[in-house]
Amino acid sequence: MLTGTQLKAARALLGLQRSKLAERMCLPTLIIRLAESSDGECPVTVARARQIQGYLERQGIEFLPVGSEPAARLMVGAIGA
Repeated sequence: MLTGTQLKAARALLGLQRSKLAERMCLPTLIIRLAESSDGECPVTVARARQIQGYLERQGIEFLPVGSEPAARLMVGAIGA
């Protein structure tokens, strides 16, 4: 389960604005904004959340368990976006 908090943290680690992430994923910026709108589970479809999470993981993001601080981290040796 991807949370809005994790998504915001991942985006920040990669230095991406919402619009840039959306552009790279060929998604409307509104989808990213909606996905980040909750501290809990992203209020988007499961398929869309998996798509976003998969993209970010391919960029070197590791999502930590819900409630962890930080919510995400950049994997050692990852190149990033």
